Amino acid sequence: MRGIAIFLILVFASITSFAGGKDAYLIKVKLNGLKDTVCYLGNHFGDKQYIRDTARIDSKGNAVFKGDKKLDGGIYLIIMPSKKYFEIIVNDDQDFAVETDTLEFIKNAKITGSEENKLFFDYLNFVSKKHTEVTPYRALYDKNKGKDSAKFYLDKINTIDKEVKDYKINHQNKYPQHVITAIFKATKEIDIPETPKLANGRPDSTFSYRYYKAHFFDNIDFSDDRLLRTPIFHQKLEQYMKNMILQIPDSINKEADMIIAKAKKGNKEIFKYCVWYITNTYETSNIMGMDAVFVHMAENYYTYDQAFWVDSTQIFKIRDRARILKPLLIGKVAPNLTMFDDLGKVQSLHVQKSPYTILLFWDPDCGHCKKSMPFVKEAYDKLKTRGVGVFAVCTEVELDKWKKYIEENKLDWVNVADAEFRTNFRAIYDITSTPQIYILNSKKEIIAKKIGAEQLEEFMERELKNKK
Repeated sequence: MRGIAIFLILVFASITSFAGGKDAYLIKVKLNGLKDTVCYLGNHFGDKQYIRDTARIDSKGNAVFKGDKKLDGGIYLIIMPSKKYFEIIVNDDQDFAVETDTLEFIKNAKITGSEENKLFFDYLNFVSKKHTEVTPYRALYDKNKGKDSAKFYLDKINTIDKEVKDYKINHQNKYPQHVITAIFKATKEIDIPETPKLANGRPDSTFSYRYYKAHFFDNIDFSDDRLLRTPIFHQKLEQYMKNMILQIPDSINKEADMIIAKAKKGNKEIFKYCVWYITNTYETSNIMGMDAVFVHMAENYYTYDQAFWVDSTQIFKIRDRARILKPLLIGKVAPNLTMFDDLGKVQSLHVQKSPYTILLFWDPDCGHCKKSMPFVKEAYDKLKTRGVGVFAVCTEVELDKWKKYIEENKLDWVNVADAEFRTNFRAIYDITSTPQIYILNSKKEIIAKKIGAEQLEEFMERELKNKK
């Protein structure tokens, strides 16, 4: 029994669909201990749970879920008003009944009409029993590590673990089409061979990692979209993308292409989920530079012939967003800006000779800018003798107010403004709020962007130290 946050989603066709065949589903539930209330039929999808249907519980604890479209296969949830739930399997048999009580959902469950669910509940009870058996042995093993008695407890643990593994293997062999079989396969750990030795006779220290990474998806069936409606597929995908690869855009893009190629060959719903998950994960990432992954995904997969789940208007918006961001990615040469400074002299960003340039977009009326400017000023005063300059672009056009702020706050760097709106700098640099900070090297390549003013000095100190 677990408590969950139930996500009541009115529209989630953009993530998943419940398109089915001609057969209806009819799931009868009897919940002893409940009456005159409601319960819900939900399903796992990715790392969340969604409501699929609602049923009224009568005075005898009976409820019926039914619909005129067949449910997609996976692990579903019978959810109580208290938000506690138990899981059932939905596969080919979609006309069955479950009876249980609110004290022991799994232990006291009775299934009729679904052999797959009977076996599923048998497995859950078996695992629960084995967990009870192994727990004291694990505690005793941890307590006696290093002692002769530890081997006895370890043997007991291994014996019980083997019973569970044998149970799964036996089930897989007998029932290859079951949902739980797909889960057993997907969660099977990769067997890593013995570490080979290098030419110098030493063990290859990276072999295990490289082998595990290369075979990470061996047990995932990319053609089985039932895995999307279990917690398993999302967990594997997230583990690989976040823990198995270096978190830099080039590495992420390469691995994303590998995964999506598998998904595209396997199943359109899994392809859709992989594209959506990777795009969404790195578009919303707080790690600087990950917008390069979003650009890669938008250019390569959000096309009219591939992104079948997105309408043409949204595809246009996604690709247009990528078009805006692409020139501003880390490593790109910053677009040049030519404007008049506060003395009426023409200044060009690319002409600035400083080894490092802090490109600052700000507004003298902006509250956030007023809080940030002292940090920028302090960092500049400490770093200007070490090759750090500032090219500050005022985003507003009240020149008198701008010049007054410069004078009062002694902003003795290059201050420019575009009072006649000739440069279109807002669109070019994606300025939707202020302040915005880009940091450029001597080649005017972007090495950092949109960092907080309070982080500026620390970042530049680290950059100068690394360069030295």
